[in-house]
Amino acid sequence: MSRPIFEVIALGVDDAVAAQTGGADRLELVTDMAADGLTPSRETFAAIRAAVHIPLRVMLRLSDGFGAGDIDALCAAAEGLRREGADEFVLGFLDGRGGADLEAVYAIADVIDGCRWTFHRAIDRAADRDAVRLQLAGLPGLDTYLTAGSAKGVDDGLPVLVAEAARTSAEPAPEPGYEPRILVGGGLNREHLPALRAAGIDAFHVGGAVRPAGWASPVDVGAMREWRALLDAPVPVG
Repeated sequence: MSRPIFEVIALGVDDAVAAQTGGADRLELVTDMAADGLTPSRETFAAIRAAVHIPLRVMLRLSDGFGAGDIDALCAAAEGLRREGADEFVLGFLDGRGGADLEAVYAIADVIDGCRWTFHRAIDRAADRDAVRLQLAGLPGLDTYLTAGSAKGVDDGLPVLVAEAARTSAEPAPEPGYEPRILVGGGLNREHLPALRAAGIDAFHVGGAVRPAGWASPVDVGAMREWRALLDAPVPVG
């Protein structure tokens, strides 16, 4: 197995630099974690882009919850970030029935025009996870699902994640809708890693786990290095 992807939430330049120093492969850029992460400003993106060299995925979400809200405003935010140089994104919206909000997702996908993107933890609130994957199958740029397997977090979602990993790695090809990579995040802790890695999962997303002093403090380089070492350890066998 290749080196696992380690993605870390960054709120600003200090987070970004510490995460890169500690071994992050990619950053998810957000603001306002009290609302579970909203779209950062163009200025914040530009400052972080100037400070680090690893890939940045920028959240496209303007309000708490998993409804799209003002689609025109979302598209305008995406357009502004694209002009600033953003080329990877995170998004995900549900309609009133718990399916993917295709109007919103298609509109944003048109604006970001083939850029790579993650469908975030809206999938954990979906009425039918498999149906959402089939709705979004083949959309340009969709290469990742950020998921805990459950709205309650990885503790509850671990069996779902293991089952979905088997469908993603099925031979000779993944099942329809399961081509994107699984990126595990949402209550992820170190104790989950052996089972997830044994299942073949190779991408992990953390935020609070590398902030021992809480969200009011920046990413801790020491905590980052501990996580990096755990992710790079041999995959357990048997």
